[in-house]
Amino acid sequence: MNIGDVSSRSGLPAKTIRYYEDIGLIKPHRSANGYRCFAETDLHKLAFLGRARALGFTIEDCRTLMALYEDESRASADVKQLAQEHLAKIQAKIADLQAMRDTLDELVKGCAGDSRPDCPILKDLSGKR
Repeated sequence: MNIGDVSSRSGLPAKTIRYYEDIGLIKPHRSANGYRCFAETDLHKLAFLGRARALGFTIEDCRTLMALYEDESRASADVKQLAQEHLAKIQAKIADLQAMRDTLDELVKGCAGDSRPDCPILKDLSGKR
């Protein structure tokens, strides 16, 4: 398969596929004329990477996950630990976002939104209370 075919089948842009090759996540064969030749295994790895990235794993996490995926003697505990660490980061981000939402909700409710210049939102952003 060429890069267009694998891009279409994996759902990843060709630019992303080239990037993954540049950083060593995939290693497609090259034909005599230098074109990339992707095998089904490459397509499967790209789908794997796409799914991992969609779940928010970093490139380095993906590198680790790919190594674990390719290692048939891996311990599932290693995979689970990585996933648990990532889940904890996501949960912390959600908590931060909820706190931001609550603060902003309070500020919006406290603003009259009329023609007067007094605005609690701007006061809060400026650090004046």
